Amino acid sequence: MSDKNNLIVYCEYEDGKIADVSLELLTKGRELANTLGVNLEAVVIGNNLHDIEKQIVPYGADVVYKVEDKRLYPYTSNPHAAVLINLFKEITPQICLMGATCIGRDLGPRVSSCLHSGLTADCTALEIGGHKDPKTGKEYADLLYQIRPAFGGNIVATIVNPECRPQMATVREGVMKKQIHDVNHKAKIVNLDVKKYVKPEDFVVEIIDRHIEKSKINIKNSPIIVAGGYGVGSKENFDMLFELANTLGAEVGASRAAVDAGFTEHERQIGQTGVTVRPKLYIACGISGQIQHIAGMQDSSIIISINNDPNAPINTIADFVITGNVEDVIPKLIKYYKKNSK
Repeated sequence: MSDKNNLIVYCEYEDGKIADVSLELLTKGRELANTLGVNLEAVVIGNNLHDIEKQIVPYGADVVYKVEDKRLYPYTSNPHAAVLINLFKEITPQICLMGATCIGRDLGPRVSSCLHSGLTADCTALEIGGHKDPKTGKEYADLLYQIRPAFGGNIVATIVNPECRPQMATVREGVMKKQIHDVNHKAKIVNLDVKKYVKPEDFVVEIIDRHIEKSKINIKNSPIIVAGGYGVGSKENFDMLFELANTLGAEVGASRAAVDAGFTEHERQIGQTGVTVRPKLYIACGISGQIQHIAGMQDSSIIISINNDPNAPINTIADFVITGNVEDVIPKLIKYYKKNSK
């Protein structure tokens, strides 16, 4: 099998709109495809797909596979997996990317298990590079480096898949940057016949009713985030963060340790196991700066760290460091901001 085969992104959509994570992966996929000198392809499976490609092609897709049938929306495991497994057997992509969403977490392992290809979940970076097998001495070029924190964040692991194809990875929403490649980009649209890829018995599960509760917290799009860690000390002290956030017109975020301690709700968690954010200003209060947390906020434009430990790891990436106790510093920030913004 030639390794010059293409790179493909599985595109999720809800209510006729392609998911942001899929557009982010198309942006990254375009960059990787350029490095490899191959085409970027996209596959979208569902119903009412008329003109859906208009949302996909500007992000650089050269080919869009559409599989349309009313039984394919909303998502169910067996038919979507069947489409990808049978399509991949046919087109043998060298790389497949999908979002680390509820759907991607269900679909990715099914496809990779069936194709014996392996899968790296929750990647924080994707690159192309070479690899030499230390046992056999065999050298490989143009592999996908699937990079993620491992062993509780103590190391950053680079995972390669030298032999099996496709090389598969999932990435959380917000980790990659979403950017239009070219509004006038042209692509080949391929309408696939569902009967060729899915057996009737794969449709054994039918969704009768479906409820989705939208998150009330929009931390991802906030230009200012006040984030608290375990060092904030208590749920009551977290109230100060909300007061500072209200003063600045910000949202409140948290580290995993703060969420695990019950200081605030999981929807506010930032990092490898939470959301990835890129605000203009990130105020980190009592956050030590574990690698998983930094992975979720390192692209913030300005980072201010408030910590009573001058050697906290987060201070190494902060633009400004305030050494002191959160309960002393935050009331002063509120007071002086109010005084100077009158």
